[in-house]
Amino acid sequence: MNRLGYLLRRILMSIPVLWLGTTATFLIIRVGPLSPAAAIVGPVNSAQAQEQLERIKQQLGLTDPISVQYVEYMTDLITFDLGQSWVVYPGQSTISLLAQFGPRTIWLGLWAVLIPIFVGIPLGIYAGLNANSAEDYAASVGGIVWRAMPNFWLAVILLALLSRTDSLFLGAGWESFLVETELVGAPDLSNLGTVDGFVTATKQILPAAFVLGSASMGNELRLSRTAVLEIITEDFVDMAKATGVPDHRIIGKHVLRNAMIPLIPIVTSEAYLLVGGSVLVEVVFGINGIGTLFYEAMTSGDLPLAGSLMFVFILITVSINIAQDLLYTVIDPRIGYEERR
Repeated sequence: MNRLGYLLRRILMSIPVLWLGTTATFLIIRVGPLSPAAAIVGPVNSAQAQEQLERIKQQLGLTDPISVQYVEYMTDLITFDLGQSWVVYPGQSTISLLAQFGPRTIWLGLWAVLIPIFVGIPLGIYAGLNANSAEDYAASVGGIVWRAMPNFWLAVILLALLSRTDSLFLGAGWESFLVETELVGAPDLSNLGTVDGFVTATKQILPAAFVLGSASMGNELRLSRTAVLEIITEDFVDMAKATGVPDHRIIGKHVLRNAMIPLIPIVTSEAYLLVGGSVLVEVVFGINGIGTLFYEAMTSGDLPLAGSLMFVFILITVSINIAQDLLYTVIDPRIGYEERR
């Protein structure tokens, strides 16, 4: 089987996962104890309110048989008709809300992935290439401690520290680095095309991205160190050294490329953390992205909006799995080919 066939097979295998995820979301929304009609009407303490509740249920189609509701729900998702908000932003379509809130979450997710990749992996590779040294021990212990810190605790502590004066950082100018804005708030993405706008938006998002990517940073450090230690003891590395291949070429072409194979699922799994962790981090830091929108939809009983966002989250997760398989075929040529007998 060639790479294209392997990739197509993985895409086909993701269809049942997508169907099961959306079906579970439908059951939670439509069969669960919460009612979007009740969230719209509010407390039902009179006959008039009860009549209004029943009228809204009929208008929203909540009185139809569950099978009819399921078919309509799945048909809308397949055609990417994600409906609209019923409670939080009445009358606004989910697509327009995604266009409004999505860029902030994407900006947060981008930096939450880049920070662990460019900090955790290089430190792990350095520790693996310098095994049993003081630097190795320091990096290993730091990775374990960093991984053990909960995001919600780190977010609160970081906000408390960054809200202090420069004297806490020995006059390091931290307040000027954060630009003259509030620590909590949505980043300004209106001028990303300019240098000043890009720098400002980056500074505004770094504390939240640092918290969101912290757990992944510890994981990548420890696993990249382990992967390097396993590769440098392989026979083909010893053979390359014996034939006079320069060390920098051995490390760059043989060690690092093979060490990246077990790191692919770790790097891609960061996106799963973004889907769940962004809700908490966005609420704490006031990012006002998709995570905040999902939180407001759930706490306000806007189940149609929450269900549409869940479908988007499931679609992102499935897409990440497919991207992971594609990266496997690029880094490891053996993947996608079956031995012919």
